[in-house]
Amino acid sequence: MPTPSPTPSESRCRRCANGSANHGSSPRCPASGTASTPVLAVPVNRRPGLSVRLKLTLSYAGFLLLVGALLLAVVWVFLLRYVPEGTLMGGPGTGRHGAPHALFVPNRSDLLHAFAPRAAQAMAFLLVAGLAGGWILAGRMLAPLTRIADAARMAADGSLSHRIRMEGPSDEFRELADVFDTMLQQLESHVSEQQRFAANASHELRTPLAISQTLLDVARSDPNRDQRELIERLHTVNTRAIDLTETLLLLSRSDRRSFAREPVDLSLVAEEVTETLLPLAEKRRITLSATGETAQAIGSAELILRMVTNLVQNAIVHNLPSGGTVTVHTEAQHHGGVLRVENTGHQVPPELLPTLTEPFQRGTQRVRTDEHAGVGLGLAIVHSIVRAHDGTLDLVPRPTGGLLVTVRLPGGTPQAPSPNGPTRSVPGGGEGAHAPPRPG
Repeated sequence: MPTPSPTPSESRCRRCANGSANHGSSPRCPASGTASTPVLAVPVNRRPGLSVRLKLTLSYAGFLLLVGALLLAVVWVFLLRYVPEGTLMGGPGTGRHGAPHALFVPNRSDLLHAFAPRAAQAMAFLLVAGLAGGWILAGRMLAPLTRIADAARMAADGSLSHRIRMEGPSDEFRELADVFDTMLQQLESHVSEQQRFAANASHELRTPLAISQTLLDVARSDPNRDQRELIERLHTVNTRAIDLTETLLLLSRSDRRSFAREPVDLSLVAEEVTETLLPLAEKRRITLSATGETAQAIGSAELILRMVTNLVQNAIVHNLPSGGTVTVHTEAQHHGGVLRVENTGHQVPPELLPTLTEPFQRGTQRVRTDEHAGVGLGLAIVHSIVRAHDGTLDLVPRPTGGLLVTVRLPGGTPQAPSPNGPTRSVPGGGEGAHAPPRPG
């Protein structure tokens, strides 16, 4: 996943959110960089203590002194203790000039007097060497940790674009730095995505409110205007605002994973969606069919129904003007279920695919009618639901035009809602059409 631009563009997003009230008259907020609002750090009162470098230095010096003491103990236990005390005289010997005299043999006291000063000097040298060498070695060992701490402080100040990028062979510190860089990249991406989402959601919600205000202003300035037409138009605008709000709530719910999991047969869901959207397909002269076998998955039946509905409706809307086809196929695979939605249509530019599952990305290069021009949340919801179910979403353009969308959902034992569960990266993308009414 590419890293978004680190250039802050908060003001640019605000201008997008406060743009023209006419629907579609102002562009979507572009991908903004990391401009997160700094959060004031709460100071933690801790009692003063030794630094890790000083602790390691003292540990190194203490270890050297301990090793030196053990060596001295070995000399005492295995050598000096066996040397007798008192004056020791050896046998007759010959002096310099050949005169006979008794040989001098040192006893334990003599050896201790000769050995103790040198041992003390050696221990002092070990202490100094241990402190100096330990300080240097500890500094070199902790240098990567200092870089990681500096990067963490910059991230706490709101700069998520900084990366450690520690060089050298793999070890524990470099592994920590790589994990920290990955975390910063994901945080930067999520913050940027949330900023775009908030700005674009504000724009989309502001549009129907602005239209309602304009209609009311016109009605107030022209009391003789047909009230039934005004009520009908207000009803349409309010319905659109309610649908958008419910879609945003559904998107938030799927992101939180606050749903119970149960066995769901994807083939039955595909049949239900096909029957529900068959009138829309017939109206657009599209052949809609569902094939395949039983495919069991574990998840929320309501969310999976919405996911399949959005996929099939997108396949119908983004199709040929007439004579197109939409095929929904299910199959069991690898302890889970697989759903494939394939449709004919115009060629999909490869550069458009990565952006199709982003919220409020309508994919303007794809052909559709105005009556189904949605807010760009259809496949964003699909992406979110698949991710919440720990599945995968793949979009592949067909050589002859159209898309092949493959959703893989795992099976397993049903479990309770897990709002804090792990999130798996979902490849691929899709385009969001207008979210259909919730099937009965």
